[in-house]
Amino acid sequence: MREHTGETPYQCSKCEKGFKEKRSLLKHNRTHTAQTEKPYHCGQCNKSFSERIYLIKHLKVHNEDRPYQCSQCDKNFKTRENLSQHCKTHTQESSYQCIICTKAFSQNSTLISHQRTHTGEKPYQCNQCEKAFTRKHSLVEHNRTHTGEKPYQCSQCEKAFTTRKSLVEHTRTHTG
Repeated sequence: MREHTGETPYQCSKCEKGFKEKRSLLKHNRTHTAQTEKPYHCGQCNKSFSERIYLIKHLKVHNEDRPYQCSQCDKNFKTRENLSQHCKTHTQESSYQCIICTKAFSQNSTLISHQRTHTGEKPYQCNQCEKAFTRKHSLVEHNRTHTGEKPYQCSQCEKAFTTRKSLVEHTRTHTG
């Protein structure tokens, strides 16, 4: 019922944010103590996290091997299949067409994501605030604003970033 009414009976005593569920408030409260209580430590880069699940997600950054590189734009991918799908964006192989605006896409998942721009659907809801997203990846990146996680570390300086795109843009400051 609270989804329909918008009622938020669970209020944070520190920042006045409201939540529909008690568990969301409890999880949110950890963000206020996250600066001092981060018992989960990464042994590879000395980062710390307030919850074990964030450490587990972070560890994937160190294990993220992307051996398959696109010859046209230098993007790297974990699997040959991902590279193959990506390469279709360069060859204009587009077999999935939007019935609303007739844009075409090489992957059905990209078409589905695109169609949400027409419908306004945002199925990926943050459980710590009221933001919602059309793509799961956007929610994952957004969650880093709550955790403080910055998994993309510059190899030339101490700066770290929440998104791969931000790291790539930053790297250009070193290369000109």
